[in-house]
Amino acid sequence: MDLSKVVSIAGKPGLFLIKSQAIGRIIVESLIDGKCVPAFAHDRMSSLEEISIFSVDEDKPLKEVFKGIHDKMGDKVDFDAKKASNDLLRAKFLEVMPDYDQDAVYPSDMKKVFLWYQMLMDKGLLDFTEEPATPETPENTETPENAEA
Repeated sequence: MDLSKVVSIAGKPGLFLIKSQAIGRIIVESLIDGKCVPAFAHDRMSSLEEISIFSVDEDKPLKEVFKGIHDKMGDKVDFDAKKASNDLLRAKFLEVMPDYDQDAVYPSDMKKVFLWYQMLMDKGLLDFTEEPATPETPENTETPENAEA
């Protein structure tokens, strides 16, 4: 799953998909209403690929947190994150990321993570299928059996 083209823009609700780039601005599409708008260099944008969540050991990339949500809840978050109490948010976040830093991750952050997860799932932008492992052997290599003497 590639989250590098999905961004959050400070001061604007929801997430945006990068559609094209120009000098000094990019064109983004809102995942809420599908409208395309320009985002400028002065806008504070964060790619979801670069966002991580504080944990007691190492920060965990957001895509790993999304994987944890998918493993525990499937394709749909099993509660209404917009209306959830802080206690419920903490309990649900503890289920999907047991090692999160409870002093550094706030309920508002948890709410965003759950809302973003559901928005991305609804738009079909998250894929948790495992890619089949392919053996990494060169195609034209000589083995001892077929090597010329």
